[in-house]
Amino acid sequence: MTFFSKLIRDEAGATAIEYGLIAALIAVAIMTTVSGLGSQLNTTFSKTSSQLGTANS
Repeated sequence: MTFFSKLIRDEAGATAIEYGLIAALIAVAIMTTVSGLGSQLNTTFSKTSSQLGTANS
């Protein structure tokens, strides 16, 4: 019985889970940002490439 009462009062596991959730949310935010930036960079390079192609003609 003492083991279960100690287990219920122990907050180390809950803290580890909270840190894991925070890390997962940060990772998702980073992936979303990088994906958006990659899309914008692709558009920018495509426009630049097409303008350079028409300038050389």
